[in-house]
Amino acid sequence: MKAKEPQKDLTLIQLFDRFGTDEKARKHLETVLWPYGVVCPHCKCNDKDKIAERAANPDKKIRAGLRFCSNCKSQFTVTVGTVFEDSKIPLRKWLIAWYLLCSSKKGISSLQLQRLLELGSYRTALFMAHRIRHALAETSYPEKLKGTVEIDETSLKTQSGDGRKKENKITVVAMVQRGGTVRAKAMPVISGGNLKQAVKDNVKINATVYTDSSAAYYDLNASFDHHAVNHSAGEFSRKEYGYFISTSNVESWFSLLKRGVVGTFHHVSPQHLPLYLAEFEHRHNCRKMTDGERTDLGLTKATGKRLIYKTV
Repeated sequence: MKAKEPQKDLTLIQLFDRFGTDEKARKHLETVLWPYGVVCPHCKCNDKDKIAERAANPDKKIRAGLRFCSNCKSQFTVTVGTVFEDSKIPLRKWLIAWYLLCSSKKGISSLQLQRLLELGSYRTALFMAHRIRHALAETSYPEKLKGTVEIDETSLKTQSGDGRKKENKITVVAMVQRGGTVRAKAMPVISGGNLKQAVKDNVKINATVYTDSSAAYYDLNASFDHHAVNHSAGEFSRKEYGYFISTSNVESWFSLLKRGVVGTFHHVSPQHLPLYLAEFEHRHNCRKMTDGERTDLGLTKATGKRLIYKTV
């Protein structure tokens, strides 16, 4: 069966036209999550003869989009088993928030989401944003980074959530494949051992690796084609055999991340930092897509990722 193709480009004006009602938002979500036809989230049945859509009837508490699977005798909608499940926030607001988060280069604050979407409280907006970030986070990567990979680490100021406003610093390690994707990881404690292990876990053996001259990277030569630039001596790039050795791409990603943390979010907690990293990873890795494509790709990750309020 040929997959349904949603509209590729999507501007903010088009967004409100297309998601003006929860019915339109639900149909769009069904197109994204069920491109080859309806799939029961309980038994994974996709036999159209065994899945029937029930007619909406508010008097009988039958909501629009409700379906019945005769294979497992269960009812479901497109939101079952996704981050949207059991949410009292209208689905149209969810999809608009998803678009805003995926299309805002430096992120969007929860306060702004609260204002734009007329949400009841800041806490609701924050939990909503964290649910989206949780969905965008990769649970596993299909393959390791290859080719030329730039690696660097930076410190971010974080605040504890105990109300004391105590500032701490946590290190973020990022690996950027030139012309490809980025992977970032928060590491409270940096050592040569765990840093090298992170590189081995994410970068293909024998790949070309560019770093700074930190002693933590010295032993990478055993597994990678490792080159370093000496920042302390004022060296930020050099040319060898026709190739520019530098860490400018990963530093550029760090610059954008810091602008988001300082200018948009103002502070983040160590507990939620991985969620923010996932958000910035997604935007970078889908940077060649339109805002609409980037949003729809993010929506495909919503399945199987529940986030309970108590865990936030």
